[in-house]
Amino acid sequence: MISEKISYLLKKNNLAQKDVYTALNLSSQRFSGYVLGKREPDAETLKKIADYFKVSVDYLIDNNFEYKPKNKKGIKIPVLGKVQAGVPVEAIEDIIDYEEITEEMARQGDFFALQVRGESMEPKFSEGDVVIVLKQTTVETGDIAIVLVNSNDATIKKIKRTESGIALIPLNPTFDVMFYTNEEIETLPITILGKVVELRAKF
Repeated sequence: MISEKISYLLKKNNLAQKDVYTALNLSSQRFSGYVLGKREPDAETLKKIADYFKVSVDYLIDNNFEYKPKNKKGIKIPVLGKVQAGVPVEAIEDIIDYEEITEEMARQGDFFALQVRGESMEPKFSEGDVVIVLKQTTVETGDIAIVLVNSNDATIKKIKRTESGIALIPLNPTFDVMFYTNEEIETLPITILGKVVELRAKF
């Protein structure tokens, strides 16, 4: 029963086992045992798991309790369909939906959400998915970022910085890597709008 509930919550929240056992400071073998039904969590661990998924302990142990996340005040941020050059993110009117982030996350900075278009970031990011973006003008090599190239719509790409410029790397190997020199970064320009911090896959 508990194993089925945990498996359901993992899938519903688009989480891997590692996300949970790392956050709860549990061993991978121990948490895997809970998921497979080979062992039962003690009361303390059960409470930690329930709190992590924002559900009640009763939900985890009793089939008569339906899935109902605990109410927690969230902050709504706009989901943008596109981001264009010359228009500040906060001024964009192409709002297609809203997503909620926690108050804790909202305190880390300014956020917006962007709907994924195209197939260049498959298989991790699919058409219609939504990414949560922390507004910032610089990112590090390996980060997934929202980048504005010249006057085109913003694109989602993995970043690789070098001494001579910046590479925008698609995750889909059928798409080409785009490289821009330091001069092109200034003249086109290439503008970093933010770092992708969360993916909300749509099914």
